[in-house]
Amino acid sequence: MPCIMGIDSGLTVTKAVIFDADGTVLAIARRRVPQLIPAPQHVERDMDGLWAATADAIREAVAACGRPASDIVAIAATAHGDGIYLLDDDRRPLGNAIVSLDTRADAIAEAWNESEIGEQSLTLTGQKPHASAPSAILRWIRDHEPARYVRIAHFIAAKDWLRFCLCGTIGTDRTEASTSFTNVLTQDYADDSFRLFGLDRLAGKQPPMARSTEIVGGVTPETARLTGLVAGTPVMAGLHDVTASALGMGGYGEGVIAVIAGTYSINETVSPAPKVDGRWFCRNGILPGEWNNMSISPASTANYDWFIDQFCAADAKAAEAAGESIHAILGKEFEVARERPSSAFFHPYLFGSPFGGASSAGFYGLNAWHDRGDLVRAVLEGIAFNHRVHVDALREGFAPATARLTGGISRNPAMAGLFADILGLPVTATRTEEAAAWGAALCAGAGAGLFASPTDDPRDLASIETTYQPDPDRRKAYDEKYRVFLDLAGAMKPLWPVLRRLGAEK
Repeated sequence: MPCIMGIDSGLTVTKAVIFDADGTVLAIARRRVPQLIPAPQHVERDMDGLWAATADAIREAVAACGRPASDIVAIAATAHGDGIYLLDDDRRPLGNAIVSLDTRADAIAEAWNESEIGEQSLTLTGQKPHASAPSAILRWIRDHEPARYVRIAHFIAAKDWLRFCLCGTIGTDRTEASTSFTNVLTQDYADDSFRLFGLDRLAGKQPPMARSTEIVGGVTPETARLTGLVAGTPVMAGLHDVTASALGMGGYGEGVIAVIAGTYSINETVSPAPKVDGRWFCRNGILPGEWNNMSISPASTANYDWFIDQFCAADAKAAEAAGESIHAILGKEFEVARERPSSAFFHPYLFGSPFGGASSAGFYGLNAWHDRGDLVRAVLEGIAFNHRVHVDALREGFAPATARLTGGISRNPAMAGLFADILGLPVTATRTEEAAAWGAALCAGAGAGLFASPTDDPRDLASIETTYQPDPDRRKAYDEKYRVFLDLAGAMKPLWPVLRRLGAEK
């Protein structure tokens, strides 16, 4: 039986996953990729280091899968979206990549959105500018690093860099192309977008756009030597990781919201026609005539990870030594805490929010009698409340009937139930292993003729998922708490810029 490879490069880990054609995972290899923070708000990545780590993961997966590399009939990559990866005329990295957690261009995006440019961008491209958009980052480079700007020969995304390293061709796919510079109606590049953002020099330098399932090259002999892959193995264009995750979890389609609780709060639904609104990005879907509507903020489970790192490190180390999990320990504390009333709230805005670039995280309503369980509960509820901000926006635009949840947090039944209660929707948690990598592999398999289309998932999804219905009493209580959560955000809006100034370097 043929097998397929999906590569998924997130913001901290890059993975190579080999799947059987029926969706069974044959091998997974992971490598951490360090983030570089050379200055406040600057989050970067060494591009050669990313490829070296990915190639090493591929080699390990190929060696571990128990099948000859010649059985791998197709490869596709997905990776964090937005941000920017630059190449010069020699097709070499032009400095470090700027990843999507970077906020150096926040002031540029906010200035655009306070002027007519924000609305013009929404009308033309289907989205308002934001700090990690390629348009804003490229404008920051133009204004602050002009010598680097004039040397830009190619600007691509993270997964496109991996594609180049795999097969030597430069380009992107439909989903990634629509992050800043496409016309939302035609779904093709628009020269007007470059002029709108003051990036006239880059018009015509955009990467060629292919379908996610299109073969864009074959594994080069050099890459074959590095990875153990067979030279000439077809490489497909791949897709943006937000879309890949929805596809891999069985949540890519109309009438359903795919909720991905990871570093980012990702909430998305597909429509057969474009509908623009400042609360979501209206971007290209996988196929022509599909639009993927994404309401996103960098405010999800990274906050929970931060809480563990900062306040539970000793307990986490002790639990690991005892063969236990800190997540199980905190889960028990959460369950106890949610059975009693609590005034504790948490805004999960360590890295950003839907309420503006100056936002920050915070606990509210704490008293001396609150314990760690109350704080854990506040963090987890805050994460789900923030997802609801986005889900409510999409509900107004598209009236979805159900939600599907993925991300590490979804494996905990209590959390899936919490999302159902707070969202007020049936929530289906899927036990998909490596959803984004499987989404990329589905595109690879479709391009190789194994599947009729990327959505032709061969798995029995009903056997690997559980649906949680909202509890009426808890839903009513959470509706009241959600209103307080929003009121707190409204009260903090004028104070967040003041807090940012206090924390700025003098």
